[in-house]
Amino acid sequence: MTDPAHPSLDALTFRDAREEDVPQLAAMLADDPIGAAREGANDDPAYLEAFRAIRAQSGNRLIVAEAGHGAVVGCLQLIVMPGLSHKGAIRAEMENVRVALSHRSHGVGAKMVAHAIALAKAEGARLVQLTSDLARPDAHRFWLAQGFARSHAGFKMKL
Repeated sequence: MTDPAHPSLDALTFRDAREEDVPQLAAMLADDPIGAAREGANDDPAYLEAFRAIRAQSGNRLIVAEAGHGAVVGCLQLIVMPGLSHKGAIRAEMENVRVALSHRSHGVGAKMVAHAIALAKAEGARLVQLTSDLARPDAHRFWLAQGFARSHAGFKMKL
């Protein structure tokens, strides 16, 4: 019997985010100590402005996972871009990968990432990359379980 709070993964669907999803997505970004320290109120107009910029840029998508009852339970940003290295390989970058706190550890993230990888492959990507905050060891275990390798050191500079 399926737990009504966590419907079967078969009931999970994916779609491009819509403007009305933005407050809920912003709330997901802030639902842990790291996110809470850097995010603002989920009705901050900066989120809607960023959403519109993502939607307007070719190769850049914000994708949501919906549970069987229509609730948004996860999101990720997928950017597909050309590159010179790897003999001109198209690569995909995943950003802002989040699963709603109430749906973590139920397979939503794995299914969402598999969907994003399939989309990247369909766009001709030969490489998928991402960064993960060093303070997220659970996330690192998740990425390794999805088949990603710790191959590079990441660097960032706040401006």
